[in-house]
Amino acid sequence: ILPKDRPAVFAALSARGGSITDNRLGGWHAYRASKAALNMLICNFALELARERPLAVCVGLHPGTGETSLSEPFQRGVHPTQLFTPAYSAACMLSVLERLTPADSGGVFAWDGARI
Repeated sequence: ILPKDRPAVFAALSARGGSITDNRLGGWHAYRASKAALNMLICNFALELARERPLAVCVGLHPGTGETSLSEPFQRGVHPTQLFTPAYSAACMLSVLERLTPADSGGVFAWDGARI
């Protein structure tokens, strides 16, 4: 599906919670395990994609903590400046995608462009 002769991007919504090195709280076992598995798939897909589509990028994106009903139970521990509307989060992630190169393929990046 991705073109072979020009840049293309595949991005999956991941989360910081799937990072093994960034886990300082524990808990959320199933959620963390599922995101860690997704991050490994992204890494594997990126390696395979690079063989035939060297201009393509395959990454995971952490959208930040959304100011939504889904995250409402966890919002009390999040500084108000770190709660994002869906529109703001989407705009940030699009900005991150615009800056990525094939060298970034396989990585997971936060809404602010930081590698996780």
